[in-house]
Amino acid sequence: QVPLVESGGGSVQAGGSLRLSCSASMYTYCMAWFRQAPGNEREGVAAIDSDGSTSYADSVKDRFTISRDSAKNTLYLQMNSLKPEDTAMYYCAAGWSSNVYCLRRNRSDFASWGQGTQVNISS
Repeated sequence: QVPLVESGGGSVQAGGSLRLSCSASMYTYCMAWFRQAPGNEREGVAAIDSDGSTSYADSVKDRFTISRDSAKNTLYLQMNSLKPEDTAMYYCAAGWSSNVYCLRRNRSDFASWGQGTQVNISS
């Protein structure tokens, strides 16, 4: 497993922005952001594969952008136009799945997980 450390969470008002970061100890083919709100299952928000291709949950398309700096082994999630329903614990995940499997954002395709960073959006 690859140790992952998230940062950048916090509390903002609706319409605001946050940028999450995830530092990895080594490069992995596939990385993603998941989130989990109380009482809900953990859902895949965005994923990026080794070619730089990305996928997003419908609920965050056109608002969130996932990116990675492979030289720094760092993953980012730029979150704009935040809504109260975006409130959740956000987790960084990493895996070695091929691109097709990476981009489908299934939990089972990710072997390494961070501890999470809390995002709170007030109305």
